[in-house]
Amino acid sequence: MVRPPPPLLARLAEAAFWLARYVERTENLARLIDINETFARDSRGACNWSSIVALNADDMRFYARHAAASEATVLRFYLLDGDNPTSILSSIRAARESARSLRPHISTELWGQLNTFYNWVLALTESDIALPRISRLCGRIRESCQTHAGIADGTLYRDQAWTFYQLGRWLERADQTTRLLDIKYHTLLPSVDDIGSPLDASQWNAVLRSASAYHAFRRAFPRDLEPGQVAEFLLFDSRFPRSVSACVHNVATELGELRRRFHLRHTSQVMESVDELTSLLAERQIDQVLQHGLHEFLDVLQGRFAGLTGLLSERFFDYAPTRGGVAMRETAG
Repeated sequence: MVRPPPPLLARLAEAAFWLARYVERTENLARLIDINETFARDSRGACNWSSIVALNADDMRFYARHAAASEATVLRFYLLDGDNPTSILSSIRAARESARSLRPHISTELWGQLNTFYNWVLALTESDIALPRISRLCGRIRESCQTHAGIADGTLYRDQAWTFYQLGRWLERADQTTRLLDIKYHTLLPSVDDIGSPLDASQWNAVLRSASAYHAFRRAFPRDLEPGQVAEFLLFDSRFPRSVSACVHNVATELGELRRRFHLRHTSQVMESVDELTSLLAERQIDQVLQHGLHEFLDVLQGRFAGLTGLLSERFFDYAPTRGGVAMRETAG
């Protein structure tokens, strides 16, 4: 008879959740940097590097250190700057620390790959991030994140840690997709006169590629590339695993696992929040969203994701139930 796994300490559930989020965030940022350099150019052929700063809500932090968002300053800020909490170096360092907390719960292969990845990123220099090398560098970062995900999928035991790991992955992915759409709507397009122009099409192409969605989008829309179609695909098409709808569905599935399989209590409010998100996405059509404002709708979604993260933290990471649920945090002394 197979014994059920023991309850998971809250701090370990939190570590698993953020391990997945930091690795997912790293992959998304590397893809965005690469695609921005390759596809997201303005009418003069120059890259709009400030869009990356805006996507990460880093305007205050970035412009306190740099006068302008140039190729050199943005690449340094997001690749090498260990004092920037949203940089790739900081994200991988945080992922490694989360993995260190989980060391008895993860495979040697997973720890070794992440440790090697971190040390490689730590050793990067200014010459490594020079523009002629940036595409290859970002490709290696993405491949390392995908290797991590593959090893995790193939080696992590399917207990509560795996479920919280999955929750982190899907929440981060959904949030990044909304931010990507929002930045295009407000930042990438330099003028309303460019709507419908080759420049506009190129930038929406860049949005799709930044979400690794271009080829999947072409399966659904073989001929056209309209802004409304792109927004609809990334928000509502549950067949695409990076769409907001698909991610929210997966979050609901993982929360159901916590309740049914692991009998975690205190899930009701979290499930209600996810149910509201699911209903919000199911009841809206893209024409309604565009009519009332894409930015406003994305703002609502981002607020819901932040609230859901806060609820998860309150109910599972900081909460110490007297009976059942995630095991209590270790006490000092």
